[in-house]
Amino acid sequence: MFIQTEETPNPATLKFLPGRAVIERGTADFDSADKAARSPLAESLFRIDGVARIFLGSDFITVTKTDEKDWPVLKPQILGLIMEHFSSNRPVILSEDSASAAAEEDDEIVAQIKELLETRVRPAVAQDGGDIVFHAFEDGIVYLHMQGACSGCPSSTATLKMGIENMLRHYVPEVVEVRPV
Repeated sequence: MFIQTEETPNPATLKFLPGRAVIERGTADFDSADKAARSPLAESLFRIDGVARIFLGSDFITVTKTDEKDWPVLKPQILGLIMEHFSSNRPVILSEDSASAAAEEDDEIVAQIKELLETRVRPAVAQDGGDIVFHAFEDGIVYLHMQGACSGCPSSTATLKMGIENMLRHYVPEVVEVRPV
C-alpha cells in the first residue's frame, strides 16, 4: 500500500491519501480523542503524541498537529498507523451518524445554497483536505462550518468572505453575508 501526502493551506495540517475509500458517505471530524470512539482509525491516530485533530473524507484523512511537534517526526508514525489500519481491514467508522443522514425539507433558497456548496465549493475545499458544512440561513446570513484542514486555517476566513460569500451573493440575491460557525 502506497499512501500519498499533500500539504494543505493550513501548515499544521497534512492530507493523507491511502488510494482507497476512507468513508463511503459524508465526512467525520474529530477534535479530540474523547470524541473519536466511533472511529477505530481516529482513536489510533490520537494515540500519537502531537495529533490534535482528525478529519475523515471520502478518500483522504487529514491530520492536524499541535504546535509542539514537527511533521518530520509525526509523518512516519501516521503513515505507518494508516497503513497498518487498512492492511488489517478494520472499519474506519463503526456506525453511521443517523442525524447527519436524516433528510430535511428545505425551502427553495436553502436548497439552492446547498446545491452551490455541494457542486462548486466542496470539491475545491476537499482538495485542500477539508470540508464545508451548511449550518443555517437566517436573515440573509449563511452560517457555515469549516472542517478538516480548513478548520483553523489562516486562509479560511478569506475563503469564506472573498470566495464563498461572493459566489453565493452572485447566484442567490437573498444572501447578504457568510459567517463561520
